[in-house]
Amino acid sequence: MKQFSLRAILLATAVSLAPAAFAETPLDTLVVAAQIDDIISLDPAQSFEFSGNDVDNNLYDRLVDFDPMDMAAGFKPSLAQSWEVTDEGKTLTLTMRDDVKFQSGNPVRAEDAAWSLQRAVKLNKSPAFILNQFGFTPENVDQQVTFDGNKLILKLDQPYAQSFVLNCLASNVASVVDKETVMAHVEGEDFGNTWLSTNAAGSGPYALQAWRPNEAVQLTAFDGYWQGAPSMKRVIVRHVQESSAQRLLLEQGDVDVARNLTPTDVDGISGDEDLVIGTEPRGRILYMGLSQKDPLLSKPEVVEAIKYLVDYKGIEGSFLKGQFKIHQNFLPEGYLGASDENPWTYDIAKAKKILTDAGITSGTVKTAVRDIQEYVNVAQTLQASMAEVGLTLEIQQMTGAQVLDAYRARSVPIFIGEWGPDYADPNTNASTFAYNPNNADDAKLSYLAWRNSFAVPDDMNKATIAATIEGDTEKRVQMYLDIQKEYREIAPIIPLFQRIEQAGIQKNVKNWNAGGAVSSVFYRQVTKE
Repeated sequence: MKQFSLRAILLATAVSLAPAAFAETPLDTLVVAAQIDDIISLDPAQSFEFSGNDVDNNLYDRLVDFDPMDMAAGFKPSLAQSWEVTDEGKTLTLTMRDDVKFQSGNPVRAEDAAWSLQRAVKLNKSPAFILNQFGFTPENVDQQVTFDGNKLILKLDQPYAQSFVLNCLASNVASVVDKETVMAHVEGEDFGNTWLSTNAAGSGPYALQAWRPNEAVQLTAFDGYWQGAPSMKRVIVRHVQESSAQRLLLEQGDVDVARNLTPTDVDGISGDEDLVIGTEPRGRILYMGLSQKDPLLSKPEVVEAIKYLVDYKGIEGSFLKGQFKIHQNFLPEGYLGASDENPWTYDIAKAKKILTDAGITSGTVKTAVRDIQEYVNVAQTLQASMAEVGLTLEIQQMTGAQVLDAYRARSVPIFIGEWGPDYADPNTNASTFAYNPNNADDAKLSYLAWRNSFAVPDDMNKATIAATIEGDTEKRVQMYLDIQKEYREIAPIIPLFQRIEQAGIQKNVKNWNAGGAVSSVFYRQVTKE
């Protein structure tokens, strides 16, 4: 029998029970160890971080969604049971499902769906750009997003590929919130954002019981969920920063799933008959952004040289072993238009020649890195290779929230981190890596290109937009291949690796699903034996 540490499992919750004897976690409770210090807000109109979206994916429903056990099938009806396109492709009408209730008991209406999209656009937080793509602005969204009875009506600024629009409506920012509940907590003109950042008002399979930043999130099952009550009556996600600590908790039986194990710890538990290793390809790209505000990094020769200063194979085969693979393109493998070309290799001599020919023999640059070991390790290997060509890299470690705040303020010279797709269409990455219509500081855009002060060439901006409306699939694939070819040659934002998630899981836990390449974690289908 494994030791059951009740105090550890119920950390940061208000639950109080008598101490337990030696036992595993309760059969109706799922306990997850993960790094969740990147959560800034749980408002789906604001949340744009991996861990926040994981939570929201279980608190809210969207108009369309993905089957957690068959992600390859693409989107499917959810709160919207059907839809039709009229007006030569410029109007999308979605019919809402009957008899669905929010966790408050209020009915889910087309009015709630319309208001949810309207408030996301008006709040204009980071993920609002997903909806802005269809011409929705704070000024016109009340006219462009309306409802009539049980129908939600979206008037787009031009015809788009239907899959593009529906994939966006499956994203977190399009979660449907309970208008009546949120309106009761509005403060001034915040549309309930302050309250909804730490509370929830959804119709999803779980309700928010508690969230204590950098400690834990607790969810409780919504027994009235329209797709059936979850088997796990409670889900507790604990913030455990170190892989070794996650492994220890897993081996002791204090957690059911450990999501951030290093390759060493994965190898360490691989022989435990009570544990299994879940392997799931993700859409996340580990990349390096070189701010074009930095005098040194703004030189094209430095950008080119750094692409040869990353020890791709060495990193893939050591501290990222089994968890990332080399991928030097912004579209993840498995997406329409993804490229398998990886032209850069680790070549100190070539990098040094590029710099010497440009008259660059020294220089200092800084990086702010989230205190996750794999990111820090990448930064340290880069630091060593840069030193060999006369460049100094100063590394500052921060929490996830601190790094993201600085990055969004365009004040991180070298950023090392991951980008995950917001929806299943290739535009999700093309529109952030290869699109930046306004590079001014006061534009305050969410695109990665803007965050790195990358003034995207006009032809690339136009090509990225054109790819969203191309109806011929083969032509659309070629457009994305062409964009990525040019991007590899000039961009200061460098895709390095694609994530392969390896989770340590108790053997009695079934149907664990982290969301595949296009979504976030799902808890409602998890069972225990």
